[in-house]
Amino acid sequence: MERYGFNAFAFAGELDLNRLAAKLGMVRKYRWEEPMKLNPVTFSPADAGDGEQVYLYYFGGVVFINCSGDIIARFLDGIPAYADNLKGQPQLPYREEYRLEIDPGRETAITNDCAVMPRYNLAFMDIICFVIAKSVALERIEERIDVVFDEVEVLIANLGKGSMELPDRDMARLASSILSFKFTSIAHIMVLDKPDITWDNPEADRLYLTMASLFELNQRYQEIKHKSETLLDMTDVFTSLSHARRSARLEWIIIILIAIEIVLYLLEMYRGR
Repeated sequence: MERYGFNAFAFAGELDLNRLAAKLGMVRKYRWEEPMKLNPVTFSPADAGDGEQVYLYYFGGVVFINCSGDIIARFLDGIPAYADNLKGQPQLPYREEYRLEIDPGRETAITNDCAVMPRYNLAFMDIICFVIAKSVALERIEERIDVVFDEVEVLIANLGKGSMELPDRDMARLASSILSFKFTSIAHIMVLDKPDITWDNPEADRLYLTMASLFELNQRYQEIKHKSETLLDMTDVFTSLSHARRSARLEWIIIILIAIEIVLYLLEMYRGR
């Protein structure tokens, strides 16, 4: 029986694989959905038969196959030298583990922490990496969107006290964060996209659909989408209140200016007499 261990992490941002490939001396172009497969020790392209591999994805997911904790730590310490946006990143809190067992004497079984297959297929490795990389990337977005919800909760509490002091720059930053959640989950993580191999390989398609269901990728995406829409609705309310407050201030300024002009006119009339 063969066993393969998977450890997935999520970087804080996306990876430009083509720029990374150029810095690693690799002459090739990567499509958006295609992972970069490296040897985690030498940082060279990994072959299909290599025992230790690392998959890097555009959306910031990284998956290690059969790598010890020491090798993972050394790779994570070394990769920022080739990717500027990874420099100075804190420890990666988002992590997912999985296991694949190849046993001809057992039937196919897929659970949320292990998959059993009667024979080896490279497509199985690619799909497992793809799903758990999506999962940790979604976890990163889920935590960020919860932080924004906490910020909005403070604004709502202040609004209940009659205070609504939020500069336009902060309002724009809040709206930008919310829109980035929706864009990242759809375009970067490709939650709704299936790997190309699933269209031609029924076993790979079955594995992908089962794992996507076990890791609740679609449900989590829908929840992120719902939270994003809710936050956008709240932002619209805050923006309307901010504009109303600004309009009220302008009206008072106009009234005060008119009053001052009337007073000055009356003073001139009094002096003229």
